[in-house]
Amino acid sequence: MRTTMRIAVLALVTSAMAGCAQTHPEGRPRVHRAATTHAARAAGVLQWAGRHHIRGVVDLSAPRADGSIVIAAAGKLKRLAADGRVSAFAPGYAAPPGLEPYIALSRGQRVADAGCRFAPDSIYALRLNHGDGVTEINPRGRVRRFARLPRRGLENGIAFDQTGHFGHRLLVTSTAAGTTTVDEIDCRGRVRVLSRHAPRLEGGIAVAPSTFGRFAGDLIAPDEISGLIYAITPAGNVHVVARSGLAHGQDVGVESLGFVPSGFTDALVSDRHTPGNRHPGDDLILGLSRAALTGARVRAGDLLAVTEGGAQTIAVRCTGVRACTVRHVADGPPIAHIEGHVVFSRAATP
Repeated sequence: MRTTMRIAVLALVTSAMAGCAQTHPEGRPRVHRAATTHAARAAGVLQWAGRHHIRGVVDLSAPRADGSIVIAAAGKLKRLAADGRVSAFAPGYAAPPGLEPYIALSRGQRVADAGCRFAPDSIYALRLNHGDGVTEINPRGRVRRFARLPRRGLENGIAFDQTGHFGHRLLVTSTAAGTTTVDEIDCRGRVRVLSRHAPRLEGGIAVAPSTFGRFAGDLIAPDEISGLIYAITPAGNVHVVARSGLAHGQDVGVESLGFVPSGFTDALVSDRHTPGNRHPGDDLILGLSRAALTGARVRAGDLLAVTEGGAQTIAVRCTGVRACTVRHVADGPPIAHIEGHVVFSRAATP
């Protein structure tokens, strides 16, 4: 069932949500529901605008050292240079074009207890065919199988731990029958289960920076059906970070997340053409400028969360132990169909 929730205009609505959080191997987790401030929509809400037409675009990577961004589109990879030029990348890579092989970029972080590090500027992609797992694509475009995952449902989220709370590992989510398994993968491709009973999760997951209040260093993930945004701790405990306060439901609710860094140029997100859908999409990379976001009082460390249907966007700010605040800051074209991560472009490193 698809439900549309009206956003309060120029008002903040506080919702108290009570419970506790602990994941147990033999049962579903009890989810801690923290007090949250709901989204307030101001009259001057920003508008996502089309930046690049990319057929089948489904996800974007964070910028590489040269400022370029890798694009996952129609089962292939492309490279978006810092000057806006788009070119083919990694011709040996292929993924099912109708699925969502989300990607994550390595910064070369070291996994201390594994005695190795992830290759800098390499892309790690959900495989989604020929056995569940992760594929590695190095900066020169060479492709290899990196990790194998037991089949536990649909792989639907991937992110690197840059803060170290998960040991700088790669995190992958897989969902089946309304329950999500979260796996941690080290730089040798070894997999261990963090949780088998997280709530339903899907989309552009991200690990929170150290400035994100009580959820600092946690894995942050959305659920489009309920409109909730969750945090999963390194112990596997589950907390509710925020209610989005936006439209929610299948192919409608919060889908794409990204934490605002300092020194970026634009926020970018994928708008995939999806024929026959209520929100059929445009095959565009959508963008919001740093100047526009700064003018909307979005700052470094805030979480941007974007709905799959229509690119409605909130900024979530968590500081200290107080409730997180949620503000409605942007919308996209009503037909937009958002997938993957919110990423932030920047100039090349000198």
